[in-house]
Amino acid sequence: MLQKKFEIDGLSCVDCSLKIEKEVNNLSEVERADLNFATKELKLKIENSEQLEQNRISKKIKDIVNRIENDARVVPKDSNSNHDRNIGPGKSSAADRNTFRRILTGLSFLKFKILRLTAGVLLLAAALLLNAGTAVTLFLYLSAYAVTGYKVLIKTVKNGISGNFFDENFLMTIATLGAFVIGEYPEGVAVMLFYETGETVKDAAVNRSRQSIKALLDIKPEIAHLKMDKGIKTVSPEEVNIGDEIIAKPGERIPLDGVVVNGESAVDTSALTGESVPETKRPGDDVLSGSINKSGTLTLKVKEEFSDSTVNKILRLVEEAAGRKAKTERFITKFAHYYTPAVVLAAALLATIPPLILEGAAFSSWIYRALIFLVISCPCALVISIPLGFFGGLGSASRQGVLIKGANYLEALNDVSTVVMDKTGTITRGVFEVNQILPAANISRSELLKTAAAAELNSNHPIAEALRKSAGELPIKQDDIDNYREMAGRGVTATIKGEEILVGNDKLMEEKNVDYISSDSGRTRVHVAADGNYLGRIEISDRLKPDSLNIISNLLDNGTRVVMLTGDSREAAAELAEKAGLEEYFAELLPDDKVEKLEKIIRDSKKKTAFIGDGINDAPVLARADIGISMGGLGSDAAVEASDVVLMNDRLSDFQAALNVAGSTRRIVMENIIMALGIKGIFLLLGAFGLATMWGAVFADVGVALLAVLNSARLIKSKSDYPHSPYPSTEITDKKQPPQSSFGDS
Repeated sequence: MLQKKFEIDGLSCVDCSLKIEKEVNNLSEVERADLNFATKELKLKIENSEQLEQNRISKKIKDIVNRIENDARVVPKDSNSNHDRNIGPGKSSAADRNTFRRILTGLSFLKFKILRLTAGVLLLAAALLLNAGTAVTLFLYLSAYAVTGYKVLIKTVKNGISGNFFDENFLMTIATLGAFVIGEYPEGVAVMLFYETGETVKDAAVNRSRQSIKALLDIKPEIAHLKMDKGIKTVSPEEVNIGDEIIAKPGERIPLDGVVVNGESAVDTSALTGESVPETKRPGDDVLSGSINKSGTLTLKVKEEFSDSTVNKILRLVEEAAGRKAKTERFITKFAHYYTPAVVLAAALLATIPPLILEGAAFSSWIYRALIFLVISCPCALVISIPLGFFGGLGSASRQGVLIKGANYLEALNDVSTVVMDKTGTITRGVFEVNQILPAANISRSELLKTAAAAELNSNHPIAEALRKSAGELPIKQDDIDNYREMAGRGVTATIKGEEILVGNDKLMEEKNVDYISSDSGRTRVHVAADGNYLGRIEISDRLKPDSLNIISNLLDNGTRVVMLTGDSREAAAELAEKAGLEEYFAELLPDDKVEKLEKIIRDSKKKTAFIGDGINDAPVLARADIGISMGGLGSDAAVEASDVVLMNDRLSDFQAALNVAGSTRRIVMENIIMALGIKGIFLLLGAFGLATMWGAVFADVGVALLAVLNSARLIKSKSDYPHSPYPSTEITDKKQPPQSSFGDS
């Protein structure tokens, strides 16, 4: 299967975009087509055919677009190709040249449209003011009408030939030509003029919203300064390999994920995480692509190719999110499909039935009412503002460090009645500290600790890191370890110098028939055994995240059920639950147990159930939840794949930000629906009773659409308008991701 992308430049009509998507999907060569009105991007899945066949498909798409939206232009996009780039000092990329060309084209088109509208106004004024004969006046009215509305007429004819009648162009054409038929020449011209002026203003508002949306996708770096033996070469980021060294200059966007090997600088990650305070990066620190180097020059060793980089993951997520429609969007699209023909039928009945059954009723009067009815009926306000509202919500969330994978998940966040949380790395910091070392007889505290740390030498789990940090320098090397094995929810086994070492929890000791000494201290227990002989236990503890208490308290106060799942001991879980204010928790759970427990919670929940976890150990649970939410998942493929929402700053309080944005989005979308249907309903009734004019009808169409677009644009604003949380935020300095848990607590 081959994927292709096109940009539909000049796409200004939501109804047209729906028609284009439908017709492209009907092409035999196309497996699936998705046209995103907000980003103007058409994505295709087609059979991997010959280039000739691909060119034929491109031509068919251009024909469809030109027929439906003749002001639009199809521009092929190939994000995987660099053949048209012209990278280097003083040179601009092909993308820059295309953007510049499109700006000039857009300015020219806008100037032409303004000139056309101005000419229409002058001709209408001349017809109204000139005291001329009927033929001259009629000629001026017709000229004004043709200059102003000829594109609407052309679209109506084209749509009629293809069988697509019921759209705003058809309605406006019938209404204005009908005004001419019944002798209302000034009103017919004025309505078309007002309509086209309103469309121009509406397009400007939509484009402004689009620019804010596209700014979210404008974090892709264009160049990388590759360090060579004989100097520095400016190349495309796609040309850089893992292990290469690149130079990040002050003020530049960092092109690839890497580790600082030289230099020190403040790095702004706000475009990725929403965190407004720059972080100081020194040698050994990780730096994410897409962030901006603020001050000093940094030398970075590249960790990931561009296709796997953080910035590319975010770009993919944002683009995919725009294509996932919420139930409200899908309903409005279907509603508009049936609504317009129904109103056209009602207008036809309104024009013919009353004059036939009411004494003294004139056909001209009821035809006029029917024409008003037609103008009002266009559902543009609904079909344009709803998707912009949801996309604005997605953009607002991403600027606050919350990536939501689609409008469907954004809408679903409003219906969450139960929140299930993992313990380690979610409620707690996931940074363990050794509290107590309790060796058995004939073994020292130091020997017990070093034995445990040696067995965990190959593990990246936070508990293993805590053991190694506390043990210090170890007497063995990596080559001394054989048969290393991690067992999810239990611990690790390894053979060191001929001895089988077990390091894990109570379950591991019981499975291996080791007599161990338990504890009710409330801390996490790590038992150590060698060749079946118990050597002792090490007790370690984790700390609550600073914002955990506040967000849990807020959820509980709002009537949300909050449950904690953990693989840790009952004593440790009980101690933490008491500190966090949680009454419901389940401990000593293996990964399979967590899924089983979550399924029972889902069955008992009134509405939606959200699960918040670290995105690695809990991938099965994240996938099973109605809404899976991963903590700090930017560096984790598992988190990105398994979850529906990613809290990029590793802050539990950012879940509150996600709920805030979801609530704001639903409120604005519902405002648009009520406003559009309410105003249209009022004017339809006024028109039916002869109390509305064509002017009022155009306001009910174009004016309401413009108001709805501007209302949706309220969501597309700076992140300061939607604070992370109603609670004080405390910086979390340790943002490392815990790997697959050996102890079942992660």
